Amino acid sequence: MGFFSIFSKEKKEELNKGLEKSKESFFAKLAKTVVGKSKVDDEVLDDLEEVLVTSDVGVETTLTIIERIEARVSRDKYLGTGQLQTILREEIAGLLMENNQEDQSDFSIPANLGRPYVIMVVGVNGAGKTTTIGKLAYQFKKKGYSVMLGAADTFRAAAVDQLEVWAERAGVPIVVQPMGADPAAVAYDTVKSAIAKKCDIVIIDTAGRLHNKSNLMRELSKIKNVTGKLLPNTPDEVLLVLDGSTGQNAIEQAKQFTAATEVNALAITKLDGTAKGGVVIGISHQFKIPVKYIGVGEKIDQLQVFNRREFVDSFFPES
Repeated sequence: MGFFSIFSKEKKEELNKGLEKSKESFFAKLAKTVVGKSKVDDEVLDDLEEVLVTSDVGVETTLTIIERIEARVSRDKYLGTGQLQTILREEIAGLLMENNQEDQSDFSIPANLGRPYVIMVVGVNGAGKTTTIGKLAYQFKKKGYSVMLGAADTFRAAAVDQLEVWAERAGVPIVVQPMGADPAAVAYDTVKSAIAKKCDIVIIDTAGRLHNKSNLMRELSKIKNVTGKLLPNTPDEVLLVLDGSTGQNAIEQAKQFTAATEVNALAITKLDGTAKGGVVIGISHQFKIPVKYIGVGEKIDQLQVFNRREFVDSFFPES
């Protein structure tokens, strides 16, 4: 049994399926580390370290997990390899739960704001940023919120076109300006329109270029400043979208974007097509920024709120 379940049976099955490749790869590697071994010794721990690193958990998080297991081995004197999976599950769960954050139970925003809730979405091109915005808009609208999108990535015609397609799919309005327009102006017009129409949520797309970080930082700062002029203390959320299938590259992108702007939420996409789901563990632990959403499929409704307990339950097979 899991810790507890707030997910519907359908969502749980969707999560299990989405993590299937990661789980199969991870436990195949784990099985090889204990072949012919009866107890957890230094050799098993060295092999386990390699399993975690090659499963894209990340070096920093891997070392933390190994140190904790070493402490348990030292304390308990003898731990059989048959207990390794249980111990690993407990330590990963404990690590994720230490982030001192509340897991969301559904797609929601703070109640009684009296103004639009502003989400600025950042991330490199190709990470699934535009798709995530469309899926978010759909999920929020399904919950009864009124949503407006802003196409502030005005440097790529494809980005604007794609966002317009997703806006139509989700059934929400979108603010668009000509190619090359000032992204901050698009953000300003979007928020101003949302205020006038009493929308609940504004989601603003931004450019995803990292080759010139100083320009990116200035651009993101301008967008933040204009939303703040119309609605003080916004954006409420700076959501960084990361492609989970890129493994360690996602961690590197997180480092660069968190240095460039004040990211306070994460979405990790494309987990269904990869064996690199362990990256969620590393990112959640290393950056101490809430992972709010995970993408487990291409369909418009296959974006889930991230729940750490449910993730661990799905990642580890039933014991």
